[in-house]
Amino acid sequence: MTTAGTGRPAVEGLRERKKRAMRRQLSDTAARMFLERGFDAVRVADVGEACGVSEKTVFNYFPSKEALLLDRLEATADALRTHLPDPALTPVGAMLAILDHERDVLATALAADADADRALAQYRQFGDLIRNTPSLRAYQSDIADRFVDIAAEALATRTGLRPDDPEPQIAAATLLGLWRVQFRALRTHVRPGHPLPDAIDAVACEVRRAAQLAEAGLAAFPAPAEPR
Repeated sequence: MTTAGTGRPAVEGLRERKKRAMRRQLSDTAARMFLERGFDAVRVADVGEACGVSEKTVFNYFPSKEALLLDRLEATADALRTHLPDPALTPVGAMLAILDHERDVLATALAADADADRALAQYRQFGDLIRNTPSLRAYQSDIADRFVDIAAEALATRTGLRPDDPEPQIAAATLLGLWRVQFRALRTHVRPGHPLPDAIDAVACEVRRAAQLAEAGLAAFPAPAEPR
């Protein structure tokens, strides 16, 4: 909503852009420092100093040190809320749309690096950092659990059921199983020496195979509730 004759919308837009830019700078800087030194060797204050802001400012953008590295998973949460309630898509179709987009975003980012093997090696180093850092593994596990809750809530809206009813719960867990399949397939196929397009195709193939089983299992999931 705007007010005629004022510059407020443009100012607010600029402020939001600056906030997004700072958030991205903090996250990218943290990732670089964590990869170079190790997660436990870098303090939140170090990240802030490298970006010219205080530790308090960093925490204004991120709730925890772990979130600095894994904040992009919030896009998955937003996508679950957006796509899963859509009655035009089956639950599995909605999840595949989310996973296809995430795969495309990753492929585009990796392909943008002129040194393909360096980009792929850094991607794997990022995965190693998460696996080898207990607090990051725990944070990622907590996020996966939250994804199931978000998915159950989204699925419940299309059926008239409660989120804690067994049908949305098992459907949500099944759909997030596809997310885990993609995560592991990326680890298997995206590596130096393996052409990126072939790797992405292999990941997509594994996800589609898993989706066929999920689709069969969710065939009995309640149909969307009739509008009142």
